[in-house]
Amino acid sequence: MISTSDFHTGITVELEGEIYTVLEFQHVKPGKGQAFVRSKLKNLRTGSIVDKTFRAGEKMVKAHLERREMEYLYREDDSFYMMDMETYEQNAISSEQIGDGVKFLKENDRINVVTYGEKVIGIDMPANVILVVKETEPGVKGDTASGATKPATMETGLVVQVPLFINSGDKLKIDTRTGAYIERV
Repeated sequence: MISTSDFHTGITVELEGEIYTVLEFQHVKPGKGQAFVRSKLKNLRTGSIVDKTFRAGEKMVKAHLERREMEYLYREDDSFYMMDMETYEQNAISSEQIGDGVKFLKENDRINVVTYGEKVIGIDMPANVILVVKETEPGVKGDTASGATKPATMETGLVVQVPLFINSGDKLKIDTRTGAYIERV
């Protein structure tokens, strides 16, 4: 059990059968009445963010999340098959559980899979990944009137706006939080 006075950013709690992580919190002590804690919580299953107010000292269950390193093997329909690097066991994870990380996964990538008990909650993607440009139109020298970017389709199917000098076959570093081009590798 954990008290609201022990809240800090990033802690995970179980509330109403769901698992939330604390994004923000504020202890409030009004002039009259009892103190309370105003918080912003993110549901780890759905990704939705809720504002919740608790009485000061209110107790709840702390959720202990486990992170396991797994290697992405292959995709079959809506399932992504991962191999646990310790037990060599294969697990199927749905694209709903992976979320936006689907756009950045390529075979043989190693990622951390987040579980609560035996249930997969999601994955921790690295801040950036290196992907190969599968298809892009050649840039015309001196053409900068369009903002100097063009669309490029990556090996995973992700479409990214890139500078005109990028060609098919180039390796690019892509930010997984925004899906934006960072640099050529």
